[in-house]
Amino acid sequence: MMKPEKPARTARRRPGEILAVGAVVLYAVLLLGIPLAAVLFGAFSEGFERFRTELLRPEAVSALRLTIQLAFVSAAINGCFGLIVAVTLARHRFSGRSLLNGLVDLPFGVSPVVAGLALLLLFGRGGWLENVVSAVGLRVVFDWTGLLLATVFVSLPFVIREVIPVLQQVGTAHEEAAYVLGAKPWQAFWWITLPAIRWAFVYGLILTLARSLGEFGAVLVVGGGIRGITQTATVYIYHSLDARNEVGAFSMALVLAVVTIAVFLGAEAIKRREERRRAGEGPTRQALR
Repeated sequence: MMKPEKPARTARRRPGEILAVGAVVLYAVLLLGIPLAAVLFGAFSEGFERFRTELLRPEAVSALRLTIQLAFVSAAINGCFGLIVAVTLARHRFSGRSLLNGLVDLPFGVSPVVAGLALLLLFGRGGWLENVVSAVGLRVVFDWTGLLLATVFVSLPFVIREVIPVLQQVGTAHEEAAYVLGAKPWQAFWWITLPAIRWAFVYGLILTLARSLGEFGAVLVVGGGIRGITQTATVYIYHSLDARNEVGAFSMALVLAVVTIAVFLGAEAIKRREERRRAGEGPTRQALR
């Protein structure tokens, strides 16, 4: 019979490690905790009833609904096409690959306001593509379509940049073995590649959602912030502050912060649950062997 392993002794932390951990915690509190506390205080500064009233305003509900729609649709689009681009860049060598790889990072280097202005120049009155979109019956500027294009653009790189390093680390050995055993390309991708990159893909989607929820500059320029039509939650916060309605602005900011934090915590909880499940399956499989 195998002897039970002795539990490893917990190593004492050195003073330098304690100091480093304390500095990180202090930095996180200063950078995240205090601003969140200020937003929380501002939202409830006049009581819960005022907080509820501000969030139930028709323009607030409309702005929040529009923001959530844009965030999830842009995450779906960037998730689908971002995965395709990531696999293409990681698995293939072709002419123009370096250019495509550089263009992926363009939203990081271009101001969202500039992106919104570019959409205006392309699809606005007298724009280069105005006749094209008019011919197919689409409206881009001051419309939902323009907001979606702006949101997709600013959140484009996250899925791609999260997935590519994992694909490069995993390699192609398992996929090639599946091909030898008779698997089709989509079967190898679904059963081998996708499980290997799923958490990178999930985190890319989460970052896409967070970036989409917080977008301001591009949607303000291309949408104009029309109440009930193109006013997103961030633009609503801007207009509320401009109208001296601090409670309304802080209330909407708190909702956006809670939604974003909930998405991150939910993904982390699912990941830990799966890790515990795998850890529980490990000894069971060894015992069966």
